[in-house]
Amino acid sequence: MNLQLENQLALVSASTKGIGFAIARSLAREGARVIINGRTAASVDEATARIQSEVPAAKLEKFPGDLANAADAQKLFAAFPQVDILVNNLGIFDPKSFAEITDAEWQRFFDVNVLSGVRLSRLYFDGMLQRNRGRIVFISSESGIQIPAEMIHYGMTKTAQIAVSRGLAELTVGTAVTVNSVLPGPTRSEGVEEFVGKLSGGKPFAEFEKEFFEKVRPTSLIKRFESVDEIASVVTFVCSPLASGLNGAAIRAEGGLLKGAF
Repeated sequence: MNLQLENQLALVSASTKGIGFAIARSLAREGARVIINGRTAASVDEATARIQSEVPAAKLEKFPGDLANAADAQKLFAAFPQVDILVNNLGIFDPKSFAEITDAEWQRFFDVNVLSGVRLSRLYFDGMLQRNRGRIVFISSESGIQIPAEMIHYGMTKTAQIAVSRGLAELTVGTAVTVNSVLPGPTRSEGVEEFVGKLSGGKPFAEFEKEFFEKVRPTSLIKRFESVDEIASVVTFVCSPLASGLNGAAIRAEGGLLKGAF
């Protein structure tokens, strides 16, 4: 299927590894020109080289910088004053008992997971409306609906992303701009493997995965961690002109983990 993304300029925040990297690579495969972002020049160079080796025709740009930081976001906007696609992927997570989450951590999670996407959307949204084209996608989570007891602060930020996404979509009425959120389920990225290490007590991944979906996420229908490419495929479609009928949606890509028609 041709997703009609040739030469569209796409920014994927935090795209040097994990889901963000997979989305950037998928968009590049579809012919989009993709801005690769990470906190350091070394990480951006490495990710760019990886994509270029797998997708020789990839059209890639680089922006090293912490997009949770307002000054770096402004530098990005100065370097790339308009984009056709914005994927707000930047995020952090950490399993922690509610009683141990400090005020500072609550604020940090909000700043990184929510405000970074709000800020980037504010920078690019009006230009999309003026050009009457554009896609904004927030990478939320099933945790935004089914808040995990082991990281309530993370779940809070994912709920907030769904709310911001829907609110922005309300401002696109009658235009060809869309704003959606995508809700992955547990996904096997580098960060999740570190998360598994914290929770598993050193068990082999396969053993932990079986136990996790029996006890911690028992409603999953696929009973496994998703791959980053499975999520990237959904996001790439949502970014395409073919998805013009999707707007203001919280798109579930969580392996059937969520029960109910929402």
